[in-house]
Amino acid sequence: MIRVGQGFDLHPFARGRALVLGGVEVPAERGLAGHSDADAVADALLGALALGDLGQHFPDSDPRYRGISSLRLLADVRDKVRARAGRIVNVDATVLAESPRLAGWLTPMRERLAETLGLTVDRVSVKATRPEGLGALGRQEGIAALAVVLVDAPE
Repeated sequence: MIRVGQGFDLHPFARGRALVLGGVEVPAERGLAGHSDADAVADALLGALALGDLGQHFPDSDPRYRGISSLRLLADVRDKVRARAGRIVNVDATVLAESPRLAGWLTPMRERLAETLGLTVDRVSVKATRPEGLGALGRQEGIAALAVVLVDAPE
């Protein structure tokens, strides 16, 4: 059975933190507030199998998850998919950021996500787009990410 999941993540900028997206540190003046760096892909995988959301599995109120790498959470979610005999077919993610420019960092993000998920890089897409000055993201108040995944899982 083919199942689709979608994920969304949004974090405001925070001073004194590194900017880490998809497991890759991107040079920037500010990082993101939140208990991990970016979680849209993991949330999409959980959604594909109707397993709830990231907050249910890794609550930000739990100090064990403060500052944890999203790749570690993603690996845990990957294991949950595998435990249900699911096979991740592909991932398509989009990062929405006015700044910094992310074009030079997209390939390393794809590679880190693919490695974590046990996929070949040609099955992971990471794109970036700018909000063109519109809204909170356009005012450079934070960064958002969207993800869609396809999972083949038994009924």
